[in-house]
Amino acid sequence: MDIESAKVIGMALAVGLGVMGPGIGIGILVSRALEAIGRNPEAMGKITTNMFIGIVFTEALAIFALVVGFIIKFT
Repeated sequence: MDIESAKVIGMALAVGLGVMGPGIGIGILVSRALEAIGRNPEAMGKITTNMFIGIVFTEALAIFALVVGFIIKFT
């Protein structure tokens, strides 16, 4: 196996595993937010705002994984 193949495999592993966690986290976060809205519809504005803030922070972890993958690939 040459170095380029190792870099491609390393990038695929870093991005693939790095995106799985945030994907699961966003799914759990949205499901719990929808459950909370179903129980208390009056609090929909606060729940939705906090849900989107949580999604943004969780998605930042996936972006970090993508950046690490590009660093592995192109260095």
